[in-house]
Amino acid sequence: MTVKTHSFKIDTNKNFEIIDITSEVNGLIDIEEGIVSIFSRHSTSAIVVNENESGLLKDFEFMLANLITDEFSYQHDRIDNNAKSHLKSFLLSSSECLPVKNGKLDLGTWQSLFFVELDGPRRNRTVTLTMVGE
Repeated sequence: MTVKTHSFKIDTNKNFEIIDITSEVNGLIDIEEGIVSIFSRHSTSAIVVNENESGLLKDFEFMLANLITDEFSYQHDRIDNNAKSHLKSFLLSSSECLPVKNGKLDLGTWQSLFFVELDGPRRNRTVTLTMVGE
């Protein structure tokens, strides 16, 4: 059994952005079978798995915007005015742990892996992969 790590950078262009990173991650996997942890090193971003369908992605953005709205005054905004981004990240996850089979993510037919920017635009967002397997 081996453990390997890789990282890559993402530049985002919008305050809220969903970026499909499936191909990028598959290109960095260097085990045949095992598991990979995909981790975002930022408190205002997320890693999620779901379907890459434009209507669904718009619905996801709409849902988050309506759960965490401008309607309220947030305590964290006193520090750097991005409380909504942090609160949205609480609802999501900073990582996913996924199976690897034949050197690629073993995702379902309609599943993709996404990096979700919640406080952009940002440069040099870091995603780290930790692989365990053969």
